[in-house]
Amino acid sequence: MTAETPSVFRRFALAALILLLVAVALMAVLTSNRDPGTLLNIFTTRFLGIFLEAAPFLLLGALASGLIDSFVRPDDIARLMPRNPAIATVVGAFMGFIFPVCECGVVPVVRRLYTKGLPISVGVTFLLAAPVINPVVLVSTYVAYGFGPVLIGRFVITIVVAIIIGLIFAVAARPRDVLRASTLAMIPPPVVAGGSPEASASDIIPIYTRAPRKPLGVGLRDAMGTAADDFFDMGRYLIIGSMLAAAMQTFIPQEAMATLGSGPVTSVLVMQALAFLLSVCSTVDAFLSLAFVNTFTPGSIMAFLTFGPMVDIKSMLMFAGVFKPRVVAYLIILPFLLTLLIGVWINLNVPL
Repeated sequence: MTAETPSVFRRFALAALILLLVAVALMAVLTSNRDPGTLLNIFTTRFLGIFLEAAPFLLLGALASGLIDSFVRPDDIARLMPRNPAIATVVGAFMGFIFPVCECGVVPVVRRLYTKGLPISVGVTFLLAAPVINPVVLVSTYVAYGFGPVLIGRFVITIVVAIIIGLIFAVAARPRDVLRASTLAMIPPPVVAGGSPEASASDIIPIYTRAPRKPLGVGLRDAMGTAADDFFDMGRYLIIGSMLAAAMQTFIPQEAMATLGSGPVTSVLVMQALAFLLSVCSTVDAFLSLAFVNTFTPGSIMAFLTFGPMVDIKSMLMFAGVFKPRVVAYLIILPFLLTLLIGVWINLNVPL
């Protein structure tokens, strides 16, 4: 596989998605009773709603990324992370309380932490857990549902799923197999990591030389420059993802999907699909889910509140800016299967 393959893959996948959406849109226009101008207005309104909701959080994540780049040194990460890979992976599930970002802002933060030597498994766990395991989402879910099974279940399921997937990466993934070449090139070489070149490429926490810390003024200036670069780099994926999400919301009849909300399996699948397509920010999705409480099963609501923050259209495209295509597929399939199983189990075992 050449260095250009991931870029070619992304272009091909994006072109295929756009062609599919154009075909669906044309069919919707031809078969719908609504005026094409009305459909365009709906699409524009939904696109702006999704983008404007997510953009501030991407900006927050980019600012955090810039501060990390300027003031966090590789030896800081190596010193603070537990030496045991399993324990370090568990720690990653709670890093959202240190970096409280949603699914839009977490991607640039994870990429920057990787360039500072963060182990792959810890970054994956943080990437999947942080959109829910942070104080902002804790408060919004509490306001929507109060203290009870939904609040507790959302946090427990997210932590369990994120840690399981992180541990899979801890066992089987190495940076050169997971990260795109552009991200991998920014990772500094370790001084010692298990005593062999092969160990230095694995998910073992390495040891780095202690670099001098930047002066405050210089660090802030460099942080703003890095934040701007990351915002515009990740912003293109956010714009494309928001357009795709808005198109699917406009042209796919969601009323037909809602009729499937009573089955123990189909309801979970439908709510997972809605979470992926709607691409609602995790800070407000608890309020949106209230509209489905009386028509969908409890397991499907939990799947919506856990799978959606981990993976949606815009975050999937942003993943492609950091990880190799095969890894992006794993980051979609594994959370999907785990939340599906948990949601179905809740429907079959928890009384209504």
